[in-house]
Amino acid sequence: MGPAAPQRAQLGTVRGTTLPPALRMHRLLLLSSLWLLAAPPASSIFQRPTGSPAPPHLQYLLEPLHTTVHTQRGATATLPCVLRALPRNYRVKWSKLEPANYRESIILITNGLYHKNYGPLSPRVRLRHSHRYDASLTITDVALEDEGRYRCQLVNGLEDESVSLTLHLEGVVFPYQPSNGRYKFNYHEAKRACEQQDSRLATYQQLYKAWTEGLDWCNAGWILDGTVHYPIINSREPCGGRLLLPGVRTYGARDKQKDRFDAFCFTSALQGQVYFIRGHLNFKEAGQACRNHGAAIAKVGQLYSAWKFSQLDRCDGGWLADGSVRYPITTPRERCGGLPDPGVRSFGFPSKELRTYGTYCFVGK
Repeated sequence: MGPAAPQRAQLGTVRGTTLPPALRMHRLLLLSSLWLLAAPPASSIFQRPTGSPAPPHLQYLLEPLHTTVHTQRGATATLPCVLRALPRNYRVKWSKLEPANYRESIILITNGLYHKNYGPLSPRVRLRHSHRYDASLTITDVALEDEGRYRCQLVNGLEDESVSLTLHLEGVVFPYQPSNGRYKFNYHEAKRACEQQDSRLATYQQLYKAWTEGLDWCNAGWILDGTVHYPIINSREPCGGRLLLPGVRTYGARDKQKDRFDAFCFTSALQGQVYFIRGHLNFKEAGQACRNHGAAIAKVGQLYSAWKFSQLDRCDGGWLADGSVRYPITTPRERCGGLPDPGVRSFGFPSKELRTYGTYCFVGK
């Protein structure tokens, strides 16, 4: 028979040598500490993906993988906010940062069991609550004014922490001026004019994105935060001179009551359809023609939306609700304005009684 297999050393002995009680206790504590370091925390059910560059700096809130949520008008969007652990006596507060007045508006507060909604978003928001750690905010029937920065804040005494997320609407920015010419709007009139055309004043981020996509406009206009800008792709003498580089030129913050400029409006996807009725119609007849089809004469923002999202392409000028005549071109061609880029072309504001065109109508879903 071969030699017997060596027996495993018992805890508290070294090869048969019994350790003193103090050393045994020290060794037990050391092994317990190592086991706790190796074991996952019992209250944490979420792990960051393998290969994540750095551990999260938040103690209770899970760092979102994506901080921007993309959506369109009329859709349902969810802003993620997930807890990695549930502290005692906590609350989660959702709020929206308003660029127009630099305020933070409370939307919803929950303690995990009950919640209360606040403000104009109240009828359209709810907690997703797919599990007990989930405090994500769901917004239904997304509106133009819902775009912006949101904050999910864990309120827990001295250990408050938060994550910021951005709701981004896919859309289109267009310059707008009234029938009596350029630079007629103060800030409040510009805001109202955009809203009347199924749009809202653009944010700086929206205007900047539009510039990167080719918006080139020499007239300065109001945006939502009360500042005034104009986007230039091709530097030229009447627009700041040839020596200035392309970019979004700025006049900065202006007097909202006294100063007058144009407006930059923003609109998103339609909940309906824009179509064209051919004919030789004055403005009044155009409106009646749309009503005869159970529709309304289209607004400027609706035409831009149909051009952007439905690829509406017509070489026919048509009346719109503000008394202007425009037509959308997605495929540029010589006999449709002759311009090389897609866009919504304008004939301005012709006489509503003396001039005749077709009309663009809008019917909602």
